[in-house]
Amino acid sequence: MDEQMQEYEIQGLGVSAGSVYGPAVIVHTSIDVDIHEPRSTDAAADTERIKKAMKAVSEALALQAAGTAGTMSEILLAQSSLARDRGLRKTIVQKIEKGSGLTHAVREAVEEYAAQLTALGGYMSERAADLRDIGDRIIAHLRGIPAPGIPALEQPSVIIAQDLSPAQTAMLRPELVRGIITVAGGATSHTAILAAQLGIAAVVGAKGAMDIPPHATVGLDGGSGIVWVHPSEKICADLDKKARIRAQLLANSGGAGSTKDGHPVVLLANIGTVSDAELISGKGVEGSGLFRSEFLFLDRADAPSFEEQTETYAAVLRAFGNRRVVVRTLDAGADKPLAFATQEKEENPALGRRGLRLSMVREDLIDTQLRALAAAQNMTGGNLWVMAPMVSTAAEAQWFADKARGYGLKRVGMMIEVPAAAIRAQQLMKYVDFASIGTNDLTQYTMAADRLNSAVTELNSYWHGAVLDMVKAACDGAHANGKYIGVCGEAAGDPLMALVLVGLGVGSLSMAAPKVPAVRFSLSRHNFAQCGAIAQAALSAVTAEEAYEAVRALVNPDVLEIS
Repeated sequence: MDEQMQEYEIQGLGVSAGSVYGPAVIVHTSIDVDIHEPRSTDAAADTERIKKAMKAVSEALALQAAGTAGTMSEILLAQSSLARDRGLRKTIVQKIEKGSGLTHAVREAVEEYAAQLTALGGYMSERAADLRDIGDRIIAHLRGIPAPGIPALEQPSVIIAQDLSPAQTAMLRPELVRGIITVAGGATSHTAILAAQLGIAAVVGAKGAMDIPPHATVGLDGGSGIVWVHPSEKICADLDKKARIRAQLLANSGGAGSTKDGHPVVLLANIGTVSDAELISGKGVEGSGLFRSEFLFLDRADAPSFEEQTETYAAVLRAFGNRRVVVRTLDAGADKPLAFATQEKEENPALGRRGLRLSMVREDLIDTQLRALAAAQNMTGGNLWVMAPMVSTAAEAQWFADKARGYGLKRVGMMIEVPAAAIRAQQLMKYVDFASIGTNDLTQYTMAADRLNSAVTELNSYWHGAVLDMVKAACDGAHANGKYIGVCGEAAGDPLMALVLVGLGVGSLSMAAPKVPAVRFSLSRHNFAQCGAIAQAALSAVTAEEAYEAVRALVNPDVLEIS
């Protein structure tokens, strides 16, 4: 705590739970170009220098990936692939041939590419920050200076940055990093995902955080998203108390998920790789409610083969034994373009040909994937569930269900992540066995607010009544058909929202694995009827803030200590 300093607050978006405080370490991650470098006079020689620099950066990231595992490793490998991108290299070389100096050529090419990615929105907008990190690393290599990164920490600290790249976040040591605060980022940014995986309290979208003085004491709550600068002794004591109580309450959280009166709620983990499955399967989860299969397809020149896919799916099924594994078929397309499935440029890719829409025009991709999933199921006898993303109509649901069952898959389902699917769930779910609500996309499409844009964070909240109405409609549609429905979006990992979702009729919750104990604890403190009453209170509220406060007023006080 800082004596005689004026305390003030910054409101951000809490993405990884924890109540902490410590000295601020300000991270400036950008590398400047060499302002003294001459214009290029030997394009051939300079092109070779660029090739060597890109190769060195790629190899360094691949080496870093080899020292990690799971989603972290997969993200770093994607960064390594990006550093070898031929299109990026070609653009840099074009700048050199026009006379730009080496580091200037890199910066100009990266910014040109980044502007294109930002314009695409969604997943590709997020990749713009990754690309800029690659550019900084190439420039650092060319200048012979250290790559951008977080300085060596001498004591447990709070990291503050405009944004953190996957490579930078992967280097964090939880014993020395009490918390992370970034100005940029959203609920599904790499910083959010990796912070939750590492168990580090984190707040993103905190405007003004880079103005915090170095070494100033900073407190943060990764649940509420509040950042305190120069916190008082009382605030620090409150943060310590909340952290201590949270640890005590969660210490014995284990076993199958259920409400206090025994109503079962299956608690699952979201995964993206075989390593994720192997790491998470032993951490008290009841399976995986979302295996993001697109990690197999992204950042590569050719589609993965039938054999490669079969081996991957079989390994994931083996890791979980007889526990449920829900695989989402390829969720790519307009906002996550594939080199081997090019499409015409779309003005609004978030509303374009993605997910199942891409599969319906590239049946070779979905046929190979479904055939591989069926083969993995037959090889392992695993508890495999398969669902399609971005389903909007009954015809699409029927198309996918018929195709998947044609390959012998036993449990076939769909994602509900667009309002059309939620509103008409009763009609769509006649054709499938189950559904999973993707609250991230359902929220952004319902509220017309990009989930990666921190400027519309207030709109992009699953506490809005319109979003809850969509969830209720989806649950009612599933139950009318006697079908099973779960949730696999960020909302599932919120201990307060979990009660609302169960009260609306959700049967399973899938989230980042470190969030499972808090959700399990929250459920164990309420009976099923109480969940229903809590859900009704949230539905009756006029604003998102009122819904949140209405739920807080009804829950067991212990749950407020862990949220």
